[in-house]
Amino acid sequence: MGIFSRTRDIIAANVNDLLDRAEDPAKMIRMIIMEMEETLVEVRASAARTIADQKELRRAVIRAEAAQTSWADKAELALSKGREDLAKAALVEKAKAKSFADATQAEIDELDASLALNEADIHKLEQKLREARSRQNVALNRIESATQRSRLIEMTKGPRTEEAFARFDVLERRADLAEGRADALAIGSTGPRTLADEFADLSAEDEVSAELAAMKARLSKAAE
Repeated sequence: MGIFSRTRDIIAANVNDLLDRAEDPAKMIRMIIMEMEETLVEVRASAARTIADQKELRRAVIRAEAAQTSWADKAELALSKGREDLAKAALVEKAKAKSFADATQAEIDELDASLALNEADIHKLEQKLREARSRQNVALNRIESATQRSRLIEMTKGPRTEEAFARFDVLERRADLAEGRADALAIGSTGPRTLADEFADLSAEDEVSAELAAMKARLSKAAE
């Protein structure tokens, strides 16, 4: 069964209230939009039939008006020929044509009123449909936003991310070990002596000699 039973139900409906009371708002709004679209097609089809009927009736009115003129001319011709009986018969037919034209025009007027209601209903249905589609777009955007947030959370806090960072830790540990081995190999290694090294050795020898001479002097003085 549909959500609405007729066009008036849709026009009077409060889409927000329907969605607030729905167990599954996303499903409900899809059903609302589908039923509104179907109803809009039906109302437009009804308007098209009304317009077609109006055109046919207007052609009938034009033919009836032409018949009135024709019967009036025939009545005048009959009178001019002294045939009053034929003139009366022509005027009777003219009256019938006029009665038919009047009745048909009344039908056209009724169809005009019906078409005006159809046009008003179409505008209101279109407005309701835009409202429903807008709510659907908002809902879809919210769902998409929530999905993206979930993906970001999963990306930053999920097991895959933790596993990736654990692998980074292993790689960093391997890098530390490689650098440690390189540093260990450099410990105690000797390279070619530089000029600065030679002068440093000379300074060191002078310091040792001076300290040795001072020590001898102290010992000699103590012995005396």
